[in-house]
Amino acid sequence: MSAGVTDMHAWPAPLTELYPREPDPALRVNFIASADGAVTVEGVSAGLQGPGDKEVFDTLRMVCDALIVAAGTVRAENYDALRLTPAARAWRTAAGLPEFPLMVIVSGSLDLDPDQLIFSDAPIRPIVITHSRARAADRLTEVAEVVALGDDRVDLAAMVRLLHERGAGQLLCEGGPGLLGSLIAADLVDELCLTVAPLLVGGGAGRIAHGPDGPGRRMRLRHVLTREDMLFLRYVRKARWGTP
Repeated sequence: MSAGVTDMHAWPAPLTELYPREPDPALRVNFIASADGAVTVEGVSAGLQGPGDKEVFDTLRMVCDALIVAAGTVRAENYDALRLTPAARAWRTAAGLPEFPLMVIVSGSLDLDPDQLIFSDAPIRPIVITHSRARAADRLTEVAEVVALGDDRVDLAAMVRLLHERGAGQLLCEGGPGLLGSLIAADLVDELCLTVAPLLVGGGAGRIAHGPDGPGRRMRLRHVLTREDMLFLRYVRKARWGTP
């Protein structure tokens, strides 16, 4: 095991010790994939998930300031409102955080259903990030704040700056692969939390990121957890640990 890596085979409690809030603003992404790299089973990620993954998923949501997700993922996974358990809300209150994180949806087309629970049941008004050529329907602006960043495509760097300016320093992205690929291309990803499920899926399922080709960006492994034959990996940018 490499120096500085936490090798843990027993499930730790609390998980917040291994998935902490960072002292500086950071963008963390959380994904799950099969052992052969598939991000979905029959079109959705639910077939890959397990109890351990759900605990990590819930912990990362609990500690973030804003949750970012692409509109395509909102539609494909039928996203609900960003609500937390009473225990998670109590943890946030004790940590001096708002009761709920901010929900941020990235959409170039604004093809979103205002009646979907992510909007209609939201504890706080979501933000939809788009570009200046997109036109929002009146019903969408009634349930969300629509912000245009970029001329003909969403300016993701401007989105990150805006969220930081609004006090959301700890950002969490849950996908999808196209959004992650664009974040990587824009050099905005500070941390990757990756669950590897013990499944071979085959078929034509995609990988966790797709987008324009570019240089590889070196990451450092911070921990490996195991539970129910799943692997839970946490990678951070090397620059955050004193290495260029």
